[in-house]
Amino acid sequence: MTRSVWKGPFLDGYLLKKADRVRNSGRNEVIKIWSRRSTILPQFVGLTFGVYNGHKHIPVNISEEMIGMKFGEFSPTRTFTGHGGDKKAVKK
Repeated sequence: MTRSVWKGPFLDGYLLKKADRVRNSGRNEVIKIWSRRSTILPQFVGLTFGVYNGHKHIPVNISEEMIGMKFGEFSPTRTFTGHGGDKKAVKK
């Protein structure tokens, strides 16, 4: 279910403060965040966020196409290693 339009996009409060601090400093550093549920806003375009996936921070460069999506969509939490039952191809 989507969020109501009248509520606006969800965003943890500390993200705007961190983004403003990095933008004003002029340095292009990775902003470490743990909020996968927050929505990407137009103010974040051009910044790099390190989105936590439960193991490490994955760097995500924000572009205009990502506006309106969630940070968690760009930081997968699971690694696909292949199907477990396909052993015939390995044996000779």
